[in-house]
Amino acid sequence: MEIINQKEALRTDNQLLVITHLSQLLTYVTGFGGLIVPLFIWLTSKDKVEGMNEHGKAIINFQLSVILLTILSIPAILLLGLGIISLIVIGVTAFILPIVNAVRASNGEAPSKFMTIPFIS
Repeated sequence: MEIINQKEALRTDNQLLVITHLSQLLTYVTGFGGLIVPLFIWLTSKDKVEGMNEHGKAIINFQLSVILLTILSIPAILLLGLGIISLIVIGVTAFILPIVNAVRASNGEAPSKFMTIPFIS
């Protein structure tokens, strides 16, 4: 007898969700690790951990949004310094939101999607 479509039971691992959210802060250390490390964790465990697919998509969408808004803010520096203000706001938000989402993940809540463009749905 063959088993054709056997799915593994998803495990609840809030600590991995927290680590995935906090790994976004690697951007402040390496400059690029805040996108690569969460992407790797999400792709390797989205079918194994409950809630990882939702949190992983939110993380990747947030990181891509931060990158896009940063690129758009650089030319805006020439317009009365508005780019500098937006870069400061983006930097503060990109530091605080992963911490907030890590706390939400540890409590089993859905991630906040503040300032996020939905690239991946």
